[in-house]
Amino acid sequence: MAGRLKTGVDVLDRKLDGGLPPGCTVAYTASPASQSELLLYQLTAARGTLYISTERSDDAIRHSIESTQARVGSPTIRHITGDDPIEDAHRLVSALPDGANLIIDTMDVIERTDVDAYRTFLSDLKTQMLETGSIAVLHCLESDQVPRNRSTTLHMVDAVFNLETNIGATELENFLTIPKFRAGGAPTERIKLELANEVEIDTSRDIA
Repeated sequence: MAGRLKTGVDVLDRKLDGGLPPGCTVAYTASPASQSELLLYQLTAARGTLYISTERSDDAIRHSIESTQARVGSPTIRHITGDDPIEDAHRLVSALPDGANLIIDTMDVIERTDVDAYRTFLSDLKTQMLETGSIAVLHCLESDQVPRNRSTTLHMVDAVFNLETNIGATELENFLTIPKFRAGGAPTERIKLELANEVEIDTSRDIA
């Protein structure tokens, strides 16, 4: 579809009619024990990327990106270490150049902040994405202790990507679903993915 920006992940771009619309914000939910970061790393191949880490150090992120065999870019990596993660994230996001990717990995730390301040942060984030024609992907880990602002995240973003990892007796299966996509045209079926050296469709069985 004309005007959409490629994600850098071929399977996603095909399923999304060419990619994501400029200004789009995405919540990417996954288990902390999954290989969900591999998709984030491949996003950096499409265009300049600001990669904000709230937990792992910038050196750890850089090492993981450089170690993967997938096609990746050279993102600007910043680790938020201050007592006010919203202020630190806002400062970094406000300097985002036009037509860039923004990745926040993970959102959990920021989602545990003040409700009103967090809602304002997401609103400002959306405005920045629209003004710069950029894409934001917010990595949201699933856990028993759900951050109090998680529902706000899922409500305010434009799209939700969910990675489901099933561990069986003999194999591990990954399925990507897109339950929310305000731009329309999202796939209605689960996409079975192979998460090894790169993100690709698993064609070993029928995709269900």
